[in-house]
Amino acid sequence: MMGDRCFSILESHLNTLATKKAQIDMVKHIVMFKLHGTAEARANAAQSFKTALEALPSQIEVLQSIEVGLNENPAEDWDVVLTAIVPTMADVAIYAQHPAHVAAASLLKEVKELRGCVDYEF
Repeated sequence: MMGDRCFSILESHLNTLATKKAQIDMVKHIVMFKLHGTAEARANAAQSFKTALEALPSQIEVLQSIEVGLNENPAEDWDVVLTAIVPTMADVAIYAQHPAHVAAASLLKEVKELRGCVDYEF
């Protein structure tokens, strides 16, 4: 009888932990951009892009947060990095297809040379 009760309590505790873990898993969407053109054109495009991206959390419900960094190291080749956090992998697609995101991405259309992306759960 005591063993059954202990097992029941342990099972309940494990279910609670599993539920909490499922609730806290999120997805990081990290993207790097290498731009082409003059240093001034790249800097202007990167700054416009950064401003547009930083406005997205208030426009896209699934976007929990976004951080955008502009490269300050002239020895490096990549210009912009962003880290966005969304609840699920499916939400990455919702974010990417949202009209506000599409509009922000279009700001790099003329200067984007390369794009690299990693999405992972944490």
